[in-house]
Amino acid sequence: MHPAFSVIFLTTLIGAGQGLFIALFSIESLGLLGMAPLQNGEFFALGSLVSLVLLGLGLFASFFHLGRPERAWRTATKWRTSWLSREVIVLPAFMGVVFLYGVAHWTGFNPTLGTLAGGHGVLATVVLGALGTALALALYVSTAMIYAAVKFLQEWHSPLTVVNYTVLGAASGFTLATAYAAWSGAPLVHVLASTAIALTLLGLLTRIASLIRNARIKPKSTLQTAIGIKHPRIVQKSQGFMGGSFNTREFFHHRSEGFVRAVKWVFLIAAFVIPTVLLAVSLLMTVDATNLLLAAFLIQYLGLLAERWFFFAQANHPQNLYYQSVA
Repeated sequence: MHPAFSVIFLTTLIGAGQGLFIALFSIESLGLLGMAPLQNGEFFALGSLVSLVLLGLGLFASFFHLGRPERAWRTATKWRTSWLSREVIVLPAFMGVVFLYGVAHWTGFNPTLGTLAGGHGVLATVVLGALGTALALALYVSTAMIYAAVKFLQEWHSPLTVVNYTVLGAASGFTLATAYAAWSGAPLVHVLASTAIALTLLGLLTRIASLIRNARIKPKSTLQTAIGIKHPRIVQKSQGFMGGSFNTREFFHHRSEGFVRAVKWVFLIAAFVIPTVLLAVSLLMTVDATNLLLAAFLIQYLGLLAERWFFFAQANHPQNLYYQSVA
């Protein structure tokens, strides 16, 4: 498939924003349980703002992929059958909850909405955080299923697509949360960096699993099945015309196999190996590691851009049996 950079930026930006919010709510929950240092409202409010910026940038990028942006709202009408419609509904809902979560912490308006067994109060931010986390997970699934549900693209049609979108987004979000904690001076670098390392390594394992799976795929479509002729030797001489078309532009990446292989190694190193090393080094540092952790996030994000490009490029549309060859 031809990778659309608008979709590449959409999926990676919102994935990091979702992961950052999950990290923020995890820290708040651990703090309330006495398992991590409690943070003030400003920490969560500013973190929510960063998450909203990432989500907003991703949403903005998505409009460049639309032929008629003014009709984008219509995509929400098919939510019963379309994962794209579900994504269109969940994304703004998640952004709204992140906004309310940030405002509640910024203003200090955090009433107790109920009481659990044992006398533990349920704060408004906890309810918003739990709802936001559920929406973030739903958004990961909805975004991934847009591609995993396409049965004739065998490279995408796998549960690993959903797993990778979720784990890679969470890993980048926790790496960013680690850098944010270091910048704000919060004593959370060790717990966040450790979680980011675990998620990054898990992402490496699941992504390698998908690479191995895709390398072993046996295409269901052949030249024989494409044209309905069972002759054992079929040679294409021409695709019928010499000019380009929508089919030749949108369903193949037009890059060499060597270039695609190079992108694969770039994202494996940049998205997984380097961030893991930098995060591990930050755990050993006794001085401010903000710049190192920011570098870890930026390198990981660039690696995820390459990973997402590879994800789209690797999908081999059956129509390429005919249109990929010009003459």
